[in-house]
Amino acid sequence: MAGVECPGPHQVYRRPRLTVEERPLGSVPAGHVRVEMELVGICGTDLHAVQCDPATGYILGSTPLEIGPEGRVLGHEGIGRVREVGAGVAGICCGDWVVFESLGTCKRCEPCRKGRFNQCVSAVLVGMQRDGLFAEVVDLPVQLVHDVSDLVASDSGRRAAACIEPAACSLVALCLSRLKPAEDILIFGAGPIGLFAAMLSRLAFGAASVQVVEPLRFRREFARRWADRVYDVEEFFAEPVWRRTDVLIEASGQLENVDRALLRLGPNGRVVLLGRSGRPLTLQRVDHVITNNLAIIGSRGHLGGAVGDLLGLYRDKRLPLHEAVTGVVRGLGGLKVALEEAAALAAEHCKVLAQL
Repeated sequence: MAGVECPGPHQVYRRPRLTVEERPLGSVPAGHVRVEMELVGICGTDLHAVQCDPATGYILGSTPLEIGPEGRVLGHEGIGRVREVGAGVAGICCGDWVVFESLGTCKRCEPCRKGRFNQCVSAVLVGMQRDGLFAEVVDLPVQLVHDVSDLVASDSGRRAAACIEPAACSLVALCLSRLKPAEDILIFGAGPIGLFAAMLSRLAFGAASVQVVEPLRFRREFARRWADRVYDVEEFFAEPVWRRTDVLIEASGQLENVDRALLRLGPNGRVVLLGRSGRPLTLQRVDHVITNNLAIIGSRGHLGGAVGDLLGLYRDKRLPLHEAVTGVVRGLGGLKVALEEAAALAAEHCKVLAQL
């Protein structure tokens, strides 16, 4: 895109094309596991990488993305069974069922040395900067793997495991928000990330009230079981302020709603931004931010123990992650069709998995 000094992916790549291809496997690299994928999750990040602005042709996704001459295998959520292990792999065996972290880190930079792995300066995103999980067989570093063999006896357990990565992103955001029991939370966007945030707020954090704002009717209705109040966007802003909220989670990418909602935050309120859209965040109510000591925080990733915490909550039957799944498509062909029909997917579903 001409005239952009530091372009994001949504200003670099355009006219995306999806294909299903056969590729040779080769030998398993040292320190890697070869996994036969069972279920993979479709994320908004995947959808935005293949959707484009009809006026310009540039993709909608602003998440870091690198596409080489061979293309990029998308996908960063899922569960599979280990088929082979490379040299130097310990603790994971053939036959184990595993889920993955989607952010590879260097372990050497200053943020990593301070335990802030989500902010690793050399981070590599699975499915965006290296080939991902939308394949029948994948090779990934063993450092990204978590053993979930105890969860696969049931269909609900496998579905829950496939949702661990996005739910862990929601957990990190809530931890950054410092949400406390008896506080109120407002969530923009009832896609998977927003839905998991609502679920966690109610079932794990003990929020006093959970409000969800979502423009799509299906997702509004689906979110009601974990929210005290659910609104369409304009319905929410027309509603009188019945109670000021403590935390705002922005998971929709519609950043213009943040400034509009600031007046509904109480003193010492926190705003956490998760939804990427490449849009600018414009604040006109700066005096309100200063007067009320409001904080605006960005949240990226799921590292630092969140995956293990999520698995613990599910194993303790405190978090029904599998209930977020509203549809399953079959095979890579069905996955390709779902990615190409992104608008219909969002209008009719929350979390969609592909059975490979």
